[in-house]
Amino acid sequence: MSGTTTDPTSLLLGWLHAAGLTDVVAVEHAAGGQAAVAGLARRVDGTSVFAKGFVDAPSDDAFVAEAEGLDALRTLGGATTPDVVIVGPDLLVLEALRPRPDDPAFWEQLAHALAHLHTSTTHPRFGWHRDNWLGRRRQVNTWQDDGFEFFAQHRLLRWLDEPRVASAVGPADRAALEHLCARLPELLPERPACLVHGDLWAGNVLATADGAPALIDPAVSYTWAEVDLAHLWTTAAPPESAVFFERYAELTGLDDGWRARMPIVQLRQHLAVIAQFDDDWGAADAVHATLAPFRTRG
Repeated sequence: MSGTTTDPTSLLLGWLHAAGLTDVVAVEHAAGGQAAVAGLARRVDGTSVFAKGFVDAPSDDAFVAEAEGLDALRTLGGATTPDVVIVGPDLLVLEALRPRPDDPAFWEQLAHALAHLHTSTTHPRFGWHRDNWLGRRRQVNTWQDDGFEFFAQHRLLRWLDEPRVASAVGPADRAALEHLCARLPELLPERPACLVHGDLWAGNVLATADGAPALIDPAVSYTWAEVDLAHLWTTAAPPESAVFFERYAELTGLDDGWRARMPIVQLRQHLAVIAQFDDDWGAADAVHATLAPFRTRG
């Protein structure tokens, strides 16, 4: 898809009309999206849908894989996700959701939903039946039996060849990351694979019309549940979310050492952020700090 204007609302309006939604009369730009142009599209009857499109799609399957991930979270794990209205190579149109209400009751509901997702979808292998996308970078999901090997190869070391990561993570930190990966079985407990959202930072948690938690923008796979927990733990969240972590631990039998493990699990997301954005919002500093104990001395 291409356009003659860089105005995101005009782009989306044209794309929606071309896709057959000719009753869309206005589009309000949605701030915060990094991978695509996004907005809330108002229709003639007063209802709205959420739409996002690519000016330059990273692949023909990015939105198709995202729509499939939303369906998997709902049908396999019982999570609430928006209905898909239109999906194609360059445009994804979804049921409109609401901003989340940041109160303890909402976050407690989310704890129950995520605990159910993780405990009801255990799987004997790590991966997914296809690759999908984390932002504008392909997420490799090749099946593996060993969770430590899967996480090391496809969630950590895979980022080292990205140009921005190669610039930000020098030889000493690269060696430290390889050392950390070799020691993952010592550093993290052995856990089963389960279906995870895969990009569960606080901005990807919204609410339905009746205020129930709903999830968007997944990068699903079968891997450790703590991948999702780490995202919520290390990204900005309101004080009211503290109840989420308490309740989730109770519901899943999470051991007391989970907080200490979070920086290691979160390395994957930090490396992904560095790979894709000029402003890494402190991700490089976090990577350096986490890798410091694993650097070779002397």
